[in-house]
Amino acid sequence: MNLKPLFYRLFLLICILGTGGKILFAQNSDSLYISPNNTSTPKQVTVNNIFIVGNEKTRKNIILREMNLAENVTYNWDEFVNLVEADQKKIYNLRLFTTATVTPLFVGEEQVEILVSLKERWYILPSIIFNLADRNFSEWWSNQNRDFSRVNYGIKLDHNNIGGRNEKLRVIGQVGFTQAILLNYTIPYFDKNQLHGLAAKFRYNTNKNIPIKSVGNKQYFYRNPEENILKKTLATSLTYSFRGSFYNFHYFTTGYHNTWIHEDVIQEKPNYFTHDGQKLKYFVASYRYRHDNRDNVSYATHGTMLDASLTKYGIFRNDDIDELEFSIIASKYHKFGDKFHLATGISASAFFSDNQPYTLVRGIGYKPDFIRGYELNVIEGQQLIAHKNSLRYEILDIAYDISDIMPIDEFSMFPIKLYLSGNFDHGYVRDANRLPLNAALTNKYLLGYGLGLDLIGMYDAVFRFEYSVNNMGAGSFFVNVKAPI
Repeated sequence: MNLKPLFYRLFLLICILGTGGKILFAQNSDSLYISPNNTSTPKQVTVNNIFIVGNEKTRKNIILREMNLAENVTYNWDEFVNLVEADQKKIYNLRLFTTATVTPLFVGEEQVEILVSLKERWYILPSIIFNLADRNFSEWWSNQNRDFSRVNYGIKLDHNNIGGRNEKLRVIGQVGFTQAILLNYTIPYFDKNQLHGLAAKFRYNTNKNIPIKSVGNKQYFYRNPEENILKKTLATSLTYSFRGSFYNFHYFTTGYHNTWIHEDVIQEKPNYFTHDGQKLKYFVASYRYRHDNRDNVSYATHGTMLDASLTKYGIFRNDDIDELEFSIIASKYHKFGDKFHLATGISASAFFSDNQPYTLVRGIGYKPDFIRGYELNVIEGQQLIAHKNSLRYEILDIAYDISDIMPIDEFSMFPIKLYLSGNFDHGYVRDANRLPLNAALTNKYLLGYGLGLDLIGMYDAVFRFEYSVNNMGAGSFFVNVKAPI
């Protein structure tokens, strides 16, 4: 028998009856407060205990790691209210819970108990892979003529909370356009103080149809008449992570890449690897810094995010490449009242030489860099910058209780959020080689604008339906998944 819900109700009742309290809502916070009859705001409060309910699987220390509030500590009132709201957001952004509520319960004039009430997600998610191999839905629909041979299918298993420690395991077996095997395991903390983590990844994939260049700012795919395998890639990596504060992460990664291509690819594009031979082998090392203080990591309406990395391709003398790349993503989200918010973000990347293997091609049109209105294009170069902006209005925010037809408690609530967005993006790609086949869009100012509807569903799944026009005069309807900024 699960006693936690019973304990929660009993504890709540004792607090109300014992203090003669009543329910109040703090300004600018969704958190629930139970306060004494004296409704004047206290100057300070002391946290006596922190109670956590609803964590059937997740260990208590994983939740406490996200909380700035601590037992037997006294806080100024304004600081306390801000910490309650911030801790609630951090716990939810673990992406382990469908709901997370931090509730202070007054047991005296300046004494509170903290109740963290959680509802866990379903952590083991076996699923059937059926997705498009192309960059986005519009690319497949328009440029690839809705070709179902360009579909990947297989089996994926995600376990997002192994042992209740927020460890993540992903196993993929995939066939179709890209045949692939992927293993990925992440442990966020392996030490007592929960500062240090590790992640290991192994990937092997093969392709019979590969992009080898862009023509007219669109990908050109090649397959030989015999339909041989044209590319094989093996990649492994090990990442050490350090989290010294709540919102700041440091990642140090080392790995190995080995890519083989068929001789027909070299005949079709002699400089595919920028060197002779059918193999590209190298070790890679990178440092990445991430600051993430958003209210929702899947679809933010408030907060900031900064992600910057420096990557060295080729570490040893025998490596087939010697490249250095810098990339950065910076986003800001600002609310205007209850319904409006502005999302603005810059993404940029730069190689420090003029020629890279095509496997390292960068440009607008490749994730995470895009400009709305140019979803059908790839604008390739060595340096790029894109500035994306969306002014959004919340149309709908509801949640349906479907427990009568859904026996699994983790899926019993069906939330729906809908936003109307006005979008404006612009950017620039520098192609040092000034390739004539792509000169129409490289080394030129690019912009796109339009309107869209953003739908956010269960487990923060995002679907975007947008009509955009670019400064070349082309307009079209586009369907995308995940938040653009």
